[in-house]
Amino acid sequence: MFDVFIVGGGAAGLSCALVLGSAKNKAYAKDKRIGIVTHQKASHLQTALFNNVLGLTPGTTGASILEGGKKQLTDLYPHVEQIAKEKVLEISKSENGFEVSTNKNTYQSEIVVIAVGYTNLMRIKGLEHYVAPHPRAAIEKDRIWLKNTDHLIEDNLYVTGTLAGWRSQFSIASGSGAHVATDILTLWNGGKHTKVHDKIEI
Repeated sequence: MFDVFIVGGGAAGLSCALVLGSAKNKAYAKDKRIGIVTHQKASHLQTALFNNVLGLTPGTTGASILEGGKKQLTDLYPHVEQIAKEKVLEISKSENGFEVSTNKNTYQSEIVVIAVGYTNLMRIKGLEHYVAPHPRAAIEKDRIWLKNTDHLIEDNLYVTGTLAGWRSQFSIASGSGAHVATDILTLWNGGKHTKVHDKIEI
């Protein structure tokens, strides 16, 4: 049983996992079980090249960020369980939250975060009635979003990044994932607004 289960290992999903993982020493988060399915084959980062992102060296590739992000998560926050080589096929409600079925296993989680891309190839069963044409993409590209209010589809079911209705920009997708993570941390913290920062000791 997971407390949070993130579906997707692109910019939004990894950002969400990193922020959640970084709260491990907080009383409200220290015993939480966090999982992420790091399926990345369909991520638009696979072919991305970054010259206009604050903090990234010009020429950085999306593929290097995908691999580096998983390593960063492993090195800094190994308690976040990375599930590789599995693809999510269905999400359904269960007695204690949600059941997430992949091509290999079934997982239970109180909270689920959907962080996959916004193409019409997104075929996770159980989400069909939330799908609508993307509000910030050219109609001819046939992009979709999952209808939500401030990332929340329904209680304990979140969507991030382009699939949440945001434009396809790396920094926007990353920020969306971080936004959802802080919303979840706030929920764990009894509704008290919460964020996590590391600081240089002076």
